[in-house]
Amino acid sequence: MDWRTFAEQMATLARDLLAQDTVTATLERITASATRLVPGCDAAGILILHAKGAQTLAPTHQLVIDSDRLQERLREGPCFDAARRQDEERVFRIGDFGDDHPRWPAYVSQARELGVGSMMGFLLFTEDEALGALNLYSRSPGMFTEAGETAGWLLASHAAVAFSSARTHAQLEQAVATRHVIGEAMGILMGRHQLTEDQAFDVLRRYSQDHNIKLREVARRICERGWLN
Repeated sequence: MDWRTFAEQMATLARDLLAQDTVTATLERITASATRLVPGCDAAGILILHAKGAQTLAPTHQLVIDSDRLQERLREGPCFDAARRQDEERVFRIGDFGDDHPRWPAYVSQARELGVGSMMGFLLFTEDEALGALNLYSRSPGMFTEAGETAGWLLASHAAVAFSSARTHAQLEQAVATRHVIGEAMGILMGRHQLTEDQAFDVLRRYSQDHNIKLREVARRICERGWLN
């Protein structure tokens, strides 16, 4: 592997990832780049775990979705372990799905039927948080060498920073939009019903709590309809 060329490609990718407009675009660029830059990688995806279960983001092929669903159902597998930081490990590699694996026997056996030959999983993390796992697949056994693992780890490091940055930016944009719509709704209530600012906000808050509707949605309805009924 030509590491100088790879380093130049990674530098270009780092700038490209930070230039994306949305979280989705950032993640899609990450997984597409994995299939292009990591030797032997045929498919890639990002797995995150939350209270409602596992979620596959930016899969490049159906194989990624099928594998993630299998791991979620079995509650085992390298991607699943990487996403939940099992044993604090940050890199997982299965070189040949033709062999039995003592750590994930059920997953390896059934993933073989999906067409997985070898795979790697990398924890996406920053200093402050763990974001999920970047998972790389090959349909052939023995495709991921130590050099490929190093390339995947470098890609995952850039991906984690870009993912975190894109998500933070999206959260800030949503917060600004929420404050704007709430302020507009309060202005409508204050003008139509001679309420103070505190009274108008209390109307929004109480309606949100009584009807189990997010405050932003209550405000949006007022902006669209002029009132809540």
